[in-house]
This record gives sequence, structure tokens and C-alpha cells, in this order.
Amino acid sequence: MGSAVITARAAATFEPVARSVATARAFVRDTLQGWGYTDVVDDAVVLTSELVTNAVIHAGTAADVLCLRTEDGVRVEIADHYPEREIPLQTAGLDLGGLDSENGRGLLLCAALASRWGVEYSPTRKHVWFQLDLPDRPVGVRSAGPLLPVGLLPVTDERVRVAVVQIDSEGAVAAWNDDAAYLFGYTADQVTGKQLADFTAWPQTPGTSTGIADALRLSRWEGSYGIRGADGRTIPVYGSHLRVRDPQGEPSTVCLLVRDYERAVLQTPARTPVSDTAESRKTDPFEVFIGSPAPDDLDGLLQRTVERARDMLDADAAFLLLATDDETELEVRATTGLPSARQRFARVPVEAGTGRYGSARMPAVHEDLDAVPGAVPLLGNTGMRSVVTVPLKVEGRLTGSLGVAAEGAGRYSNEEALRLQFAADRIALAVESARLGELERLRRGSLSFLVEASDLLAGTLDRDQTLALMAQMTVPTLATWCAVYTIADPASDPELSYVLHEDEERIDGLKSLLTRIPPPEPVRTPGARVWAAPSQAAHEAALRTSMRSIGIGDPGGLGSTTRTTLATAAAVGGETVVLPLVARNRVIGMLTLGKPSDDHFRQEILELAEDLSRRAALALDNARLYSERTAISQSLQRSLLPPGLPAVPNVEVDVIYRAAGEGNEVGGDFYDVFPIRDGAYGFAIGDVCGTGPEAAAVTGLARHALRLLAREGFGGPAVLERLNAAILDEGTRSRFLTLLYGELWPQEDGSALLKVVCAGHPLPLRLRQDGSVEPAADPQPLLGVMEDLELYEQTFTLEPGDVLLCVTDGVTERREGTRMLGDDGLADVLAHCTGLTAGAVAARILRAVERFAAEPPSDDMAILTMRVPEPH
Repeated sequence: MGSAVITARAAATFEPVARSVATARAFVRDTLQGWGYTDVVDDAVVLTSELVTNAVIHAGTAADVLCLRTEDGVRVEIADHYPEREIPLQTAGLDLGGLDSENGRGLLLCAALASRWGVEYSPTRKHVWFQLDLPDRPVGVRSAGPLLPVGLLPVTDERVRVAVVQIDSEGAVAAWNDDAAYLFGYTADQVTGKQLADFTAWPQTPGTSTGIADALRLSRWEGSYGIRGADGRTIPVYGSHLRVRDPQGEPSTVCLLVRDYERAVLQTPARTPVSDTAESRKTDPFEVFIGSPAPDDLDGLLQRTVERARDMLDADAAFLLLATDDETELEVRATTGLPSARQRFARVPVEAGTGRYGSARMPAVHEDLDAVPGAVPLLGNTGMRSVVTVPLKVEGRLTGSLGVAAEGAGRYSNEEALRLQFAADRIALAVESARLGELERLRRGSLSFLVEASDLLAGTLDRDQTLALMAQMTVPTLATWCAVYTIADPASDPELSYVLHEDEERIDGLKSLLTRIPPPEPVRTPGARVWAAPSQAAHEAALRTSMRSIGIGDPGGLGSTTRTTLATAAAVGGETVVLPLVARNRVIGMLTLGKPSDDHFRQEILELAEDLSRRAALALDNARLYSERTAISQSLQRSLLPPGLPAVPNVEVDVIYRAAGEGNEVGGDFYDVFPIRDGAYGFAIGDVCGTGPEAAAVTGLARHALRLLAREGFGGPAVLERLNAAILDEGTRSRFLTLLYGELWPQEDGSALLKVVCAGHPLPLRLRQDGSVEPAADPQPLLGVMEDLELYEQTFTLEPGDVLLCVTDGVTERREGTRMLGDDGLADVLAHCTGLTAGAVAARILRAVERFAAEPPSDDMAILTMRVPEPH
């Protein structure tokens, strides 16, 4: 890092598995946020994600991540341990890869996002590093503002109230003064000990702001947010936070809060370097008031602009709107003197009428809005009568609109329009530059957000978990509340499947409200569309509840079963949008996002939500398909299992079966025990070559053929010879099969007569009462290989207390490293099972197999035990 002084470092190593990418991202994010470097977190996370993916996925090695902090920025180093990579020659140019190639994208991103970066090679590793410099910020010196006329001073209430709130190291309220109680409606006793986050409406736009927990840990922080008052409404405030420590060294944060329109009381004036030329230059009063905001302080710049514009023309209200990229709509970004319904992100059309004054592209003066209702949609029902609006333009392109309004008619003329246009021209370029900076940060933050979202959605195939992830990723990052509707098939109606609100106490009321109104219409058209039903239903229900509370109206009706409170109405009273969830050319549901009263979505957030909805729809449909196919597979697999074990007189029979593979109930190993005729029972245990569905198909053929042939009166050798022919008839689908088949006759003296044929299968073991173990049959050729087989059966008797153990090779071939359980190991385990029931013998064999190695078994296993009990 050259001469830069390293002030902190953090390092971690991540294993070569897919989940390490997400873990590495979290490590870098937590490290940089802990250092207070929130400005570069998103870029660092995106670069780390690509470079660690290259190491653990493509190179297949562990990844070493090292974070180094300096006063000017942070350097992150990622190294893999791939030993066979060719070291590039010094004369060769570094190939970053194409834009569409799978490799090299990490280096392309480094080139695009990092201040500096590099690659170092050695015979044993590749080492990529990138440097992210902190943005320049005005720092430092004490300053005094210029002497201003009284008319240019900031406007406040008659009495300025400053809430002083102290937050402890855990984020809980420790002190709450009287002004805080007055402003927000809570007494100190009501809030002390509770988390400040429970009362705040914090801006959560990804990549453009610091979270509240992060802000409380910074040494200083200043900005706007909201406090939810005791009446359920959000009060915009401007806050100045200072991190302090008490004599015992315990940290806390002191928060000074004022109403947002009184922000001048706390707002730190912009600091500009003093020079001879600056001192000698005549200062424009408009620029004095606006100051020189930080490059990323768009909101501060816009708010100061509307306040200055209002004061400059002695107006009652002012507003500033920014144009969308296609210049068809204007989005409210700053207002003063207007009701809360005209708050940020409400949208109005650029072309509001057919006349010259109906377009925001031209200056306009309206002497009396009562004479031309609807001429300025933003001012409808506000009491404003005269208004002047001027465009903000950069290089001839419309970038916004600035307006001032007064309650009296005839207040403005062309002269005021010229003054306002002059001010707009002076500020347009600064506004556009700050807007582009905010948009760039938002898009980088969106990229980081979508990387995390995609990783989470790809990590599960469970439908319910996918629904929960969809909601949790949107709340509170994109919206205040979220509801997910799902559609089972094209003929079904949408069903409310998941509801989430940032305030858990609002979830039940919100769910109750949504279940009582018709769901949104499933439309395939991409993009967000406004859905007014929840807001209207909430306000109507809240009005009826209020009327009943004062004895007006029918006490029954809508709220008789579930009362919708005023708080619920406020929670869903803002803008609500619906995004279709489309996967594989079918609408499978809708993602509904909502804001509280008077709040609107900004266009960039809706675009991000649309991108997320596409990913979420595919993940949800994948989960649906997986669930359906799993259910079908399990149903088919269960049909291949024997219906149950018959009760054999004087013989204990038990079976343990384990199929390899996730979700498999039947594999290549199989068993069966069935009655042949009175007093005779057949049993079989076999192993088809391979595992999974293909092997299971041969399993079904073998099990059903054995039953049919045995009940037709064929003996053991004949049964297996005909089964061999049937397997060979399958042609290319055939698989060879090892099989132990036998017939059992319980005897009157308490013993059992057995006849068995062992066709290439592990030999059955006989355990006598004295603990001796011996094979009960001889090996013969397996099935499915040769056409002409000559098999024979062997006869023996199980005496009372004897046990016959039959297993598949998944038991005998259990391995750990070079060790294998084998026939001898199995015989040793069986020798210690004297006196146990058939079920206990099978359970002990399974336990021995599982404990033989640390890894779970990778092959199918079947264990069949038969025991002749001793007479009582």
C-alpha cells in the first residue's frame, strides 16, 4: 500500500464450498461497517463476491481474504491456492475476459469500481487486490455564516423544541427530555429501555444511506429520518448524533432532534476553504443560503433550495420535483409549506395540459388556480391560489421543476418568474450532478442487494422458506410491508400466502384486512402497478370503527369480528403497488409492496423491486416443481416397497432398509417376505447394480416376478432362472442383480426348515446359540449376465435360538479410508448378538455400520433378520 499507514487489519480463510461466497461477503461487510467505512461497503462486497467465487468455485481452492484499513481508504486482498495455473509472462497483456465470458468478470469489475487494483502470481497461488479510496468530504474548521437580512433567516416555530435522546450501547433509550415527550407524545417512562429502532422510520434505500444501528455507532452523524409518534403517524425530524463515553468508559449516543422543517437549527453549515479570490468575490445570496453541500447530499441541497425559493419570493409554499429518465413524469423530492400528502416521491405528469402553461418544460405563472382547477396537480386541495413554476434544465434536457405558491391570488407576475428561473438556472447543474451521484450509489447498492438476494433464493427449494425470504428481503429495505399472493394453477384464484410488516404488531391487523378484500388481478404485464384497494378498505374500516366508538352507526358490520384500528389504517395508507410473479410464461403469484400513510415509492426502488420479483418468481416456481416432483417420486418409490411383513408362526422377522440419496425411499437394494401357500413363506434380499430411479425400476420387476413365480409352484432355482431371463429381455435397460432367495417352513417342533439359493449375493450368516457364526449357503452366479444358469438350492434348519442374517453389500462394503467392514467384520458383530430378538440384531448391525465411518453411508442398505425363538 505504498507509504499509507495501516491502522487496522482483518483476515479470514474460506473453504472451497459454495456457501463460502456469502460468508466472505458478510465478513467484508461487517469489517468495513465496523471501521465506519460505509461509503465503500457496497463496492467492496460486490468485488469480494466475484473474486471469492473465482477462488472457491472455479479454482476449487480455499480463499484467503485480508482487509487493510488506512486513513484514506481500504485495501482488500483475495488469494487462492491453485498450484497449476500458468504464470503470465511480463510482456503479455492481462486478459480480463469478455463481457459475456464466465471468467475474468472479477477483474472487469475491479477495473470499473476500484481506485487501484492488481494481480500477483506465484507458482502456488494467485493474489488479487483492490483499493477503494474514501470520497472526499468537507472537514474541519470552524466557520461563521454571513450577515443576512431578517427576511433571509430560516423560519421556525415560535418556540423551537429540541428533543434530547440518549441511546446506550445496546441501542436502547436511556434518557428522554420534555421536548421529546412534547414532539412525539411518549413520556420518558414509556420509552426508556426500549430500542430506538422500534420508534424510527429509517431510510432504507440500499446503497444510499447508513442503517440506524450503524449510525448510532459512528462518532458523528447528521441527517433526516422519521419518528413514529404515539398517534401512529410518522414525524419527519432532522437529527444530529454524537458518540460519547462516560467516566467508566461506557459508550452512548446523544441524539438532538428537531422537526425537519427546522433543520437549520442543527444542520452543520457547509465548510468551504477561504482564499483571497473567494473573499474578494461577490457572493450571490441564493448560493449563500444553499451553501456547498457534500456531493452526495442531494436531499439537503433540494430542501435548502425550496426553502430559499420560498423566502426569496415571500411565498407560503415551495416544491421541487425531479424528472424521470424518460422525462414523462416528475417526482416530488422536496417541499416546504405543503401538507404531508405532498411528501416525497409522489409523481405527477410532465404534460399536465394542452396549453403552454400545462407543460413543466416552460415557465408558468398562474394568478388564480381556482380559475383553472387541476392546472398544477400537486397543489390540489392545498389552499394555494397563485403559483409560479420554472423548469430545471441541463444542456436543453428537462431535469426537474421548481415552484413557489401563495394562498392569495395574483401574487406573481413574469418578473417573479424571471427571478425564479435565474435561481433555477444557477442550481440546475448542481442538482443534476448530485442526482446522478445518488443514482450511481443506488445502482451499486442495488447490485449488492441483488447479489445477496439471488444467493439466498438459490439456497432453498422449500416453498414456505422461499415465501418468507421474498418478504424479508423487501421489508424494510424496499417497503414498509409486503404481501405475497400465490396461484396454484391457471384456473385457481390468488391466495394470500405470506404477510410481513416492519412492525410485528401490525402483521395480524394487516393480514386480517387483506383477507377481507379481493386479491389483485393477476396480470402478466411487467412492472409495478398501483393497487388502491388496501388503502381504501383500511380507511373505511377505521372510519367505521371510530364512528362506533362514539356511538354512531351499526355496532355490527365490517368490524364485528376483527376491528381494524387507526394504526392499521395508517400502516397501509400510503402507496401500494403490485408486481406480477411470472415464471415459465405463467403468472404464479403477485408480490405486493406498501408504504404507510402519505408515503410513495421512488422509481428506482420500483425498478429494483421488479428485478427482485423476477428472481423470486423463478425461485418460487423451482420450489413448487421440486415439491411436486418429490411427492410424485416418493409415491412411486413407496409403491415398490413391500406392503408389510407377514406374521410367520414361531419365527421372528425384522427388516431395516436405507436408500442412498436425498429424498430416495427405494434404491437398488430390495427385500421381500411373503406367504407362498399354507405353511410356506418366501423371502428375498437383493441388490441391483447402481442406485436411484433406474435401479429402482429393476427392483420392482424382480420383487413382483419373485412373488408371481413362487406362488405358481416353482422351486427356488426355477424362480431365479426365469427371473434371469426376464432381466435379460430388458435389453439395454437391463442391469445385473445379486439375489438371495429362500423358502421357509415353520416346524411343529419349534424349528424352521429353510431352502435358499444365493446368486452372487453376500452369503447369509447363521448365528447359533453358542455364539458361533457360519455361512448358511454357497455362492452361485449372479443374475442378468448369462443366459443359461444352472442354480441349486441348499437346505438347512434353524434351531430355537438361532438367527439368520441376510444383508446387501452396502453393509459389508462400508468403508473409511482403506478400511472395510467386510464379511469378517460383520461376522464379529453378529457373534455378540446371541440372545437378542430379530429386531435388536438388525438394529445392532445398523449401528455398527453407521459407527464404522464418520461420513454417512453412500450405498443402499438392506438388513433382513430371522430368528427362531427359544421355547418358554
